[in-house]
Amino acid sequence: MSAPAQPRERSFPSIEFTDAEAGAREFPSSRSRKYNYYQPSKKRATIYEDVTVDVQPDPERHLTQGWIYGFGDGPGGYPKEWTAAQSDNWHQFLDPNEEWEQSIYRNNSAVVHQVDLCLQNAKRARAYDGWNSAWLKFIERNLGAWMHAESGMGLHVFTSIQRSAPTNMINNAVCVNAAHKLRFAQDLALFNLDLSEAEEAFDGSAHKEVWQSAPEWQPTREAVERLTAIGDWAELLFCSNIVFEQLVGSLFRSELVMQVAARNGDYITPTIVGTGEYDYDRDLNYSRALFQMLSRDEKYGIDNRKLFSRWMSEWVPRSLDAARALQPIWSQPADKSVTFSSSLEHAKTKFADVLTAMDVDIPEELNK
Repeated sequence: MSAPAQPRERSFPSIEFTDAEAGAREFPSSRSRKYNYYQPSKKRATIYEDVTVDVQPDPERHLTQGWIYGFGDGPGGYPKEWTAAQSDNWHQFLDPNEEWEQSIYRNNSAVVHQVDLCLQNAKRARAYDGWNSAWLKFIERNLGAWMHAESGMGLHVFTSIQRSAPTNMINNAVCVNAAHKLRFAQDLALFNLDLSEAEEAFDGSAHKEVWQSAPEWQPTREAVERLTAIGDWAELLFCSNIVFEQLVGSLFRSELVMQVAARNGDYITPTIVGTGEYDYDRDLNYSRALFQMLSRDEKYGIDNRKLFSRWMSEWVPRSLDAARALQPIWSQPADKSVTFSSSLEHAKTKFADVLTAMDVDIPEELNK
């Protein structure tokens, strides 16, 4: 009878800690085991901060934990190289509007309800019967054409960069911006359909040809299409919300439509267009705060301001060309209560005020 076999000694692989695994000895912020995201210290987080701050993983602030977070060619997710703008601390930005999922649903629900009531009351009161033919044609051609600009910016500008920035706070604000644009474009489409049903003289399909072929709208169309070709997310955001929207979008919506509609017997259009202007004011608010942070960055502020000037050297002339091409539509309403020159001056003044608030030099092109 053979002797019983000796139990074999079992061996275990030794644990090797790396900064890509849970339990690493050293990792970003490993020397601080307390919350250090809020300034001043011990400040309580708002609901907005609870649901946005550090929700998006950042290799500089989180353990990567061994899960896939990056691209096959090496860089981690949300590379800072996706923009030429630089910041010593991208996480410093917080949306001054404090937009998050609940707020966007609540605000948009209120707007949709307001627009719906407005259109219902207009049909019930036969409000469109009081419009003169020149104003009906103006809305048919121009407000319908602007619908394409809003839709294009919502789908192909803001939606395209809503996951491009290095922090969730920036991306969340851009995402809300996209929702604003798409909802406003759809509101204009519904308005167009209502007018098509209510007024036999209203051609609900005319806006397509105007947007595609009318000479006064082609520089605007080209500008929107060129915006979609910008690959740098911060440049796209700056050129859209800071430059194009100020010199073209707000010029058309606020300095023309909102000024002359009531004088032409129309109290419906200002209600609908006003919702788009309100949205833009909020979108401008976060954009101004972001680029103000970048222009005042202690380490990169000077370089960022030079970068913004380079962006404006291309986009201010392009936007002004688009604005000036729209001049003929100022003469289309029956009541011409505002002139194109005064409207453009107001738009340029507001644009200069935005740049001043961001500590950015006013471009020479603005005075040409």
